[in-house]
Amino acid sequence: MIHLVNSNHLSSQSTSELKAELLERVKGRDTDPLSTKVQYYKNILTPYIEELTQRNPYPIVAEQIPIVLGVWTPVWSTIPFHDTLPGRSREQSYQIFHDDSYYANIARYTPGQNSLWQKISAKLPAIDLMVMQKYAVRDNKWYIQNVGIEQAFRNREVPLSIEEAESWFSSVVSNKFQSTQEELPQALDLKLDSKTVKKLEKTYLATPQLEHLYVDCDLRIVKTQREASQRPSYTIAIRRQ
Repeated sequence: MIHLVNSNHLSSQSTSELKAELLERVKGRDTDPLSTKVQYYKNILTPYIEELTQRNPYPIVAEQIPIVLGVWTPVWSTIPFHDTLPGRSREQSYQIFHDDSYYANIARYTPGQNSLWQKISAKLPAIDLMVMQKYAVRDNKWYIQNVGIEQAFRNREVPLSIEEAESWFSSVVSNKFQSTQEELPQALDLKLDSKTVKKLEKTYLATPQLEHLYVDCDLRIVKTQREASQRPSYTIAIRRQ
């Protein structure tokens, strides 16, 4: 049962209490249909996020950079892109910020987990997908540029650990991206079905907007838009490392 939120109650709570209650509110809800999550944000989460936004300890974007460095996991999000492929592992989903201005969204996908083909699909490899971006600060705003999408087929019985994700990210940056940035390819070379590739290309070729409504050492509340005309998406992420 969903209990409506009293704004006066929230304003009297400590920031730690607000954060804990927000995380409890989204616990187990990231697998809800997107439309359900959008309504849940409007009806339940908005008062929490508005209150925390007023308490954001790092409103200056340049000061957010050292705070976000490291590894995070999104625990709840309304970004449609996260589930472009079926079977995403929430626990093996990572947002990694490095101090060289590169940032990656990495996730393990194991399609077929809940289907009649489970026994057959269990023998197929997992798909690890990495969306790579460059970040900078311009006019006290995050400036994000997509620079590549990588995929790898791996044994689904071997989890994608933080260390493995970090190593993959660092290796691609080291091997593919030099001091001079090449022109962004207009087509992706991915071994996926054409419909999925087209969805990924649409995201990849956009210039996304990103804003931290709240950020501290262990929690990030992020508002993103693939383009100005698109409905904003919201992500709640916790630090993993």
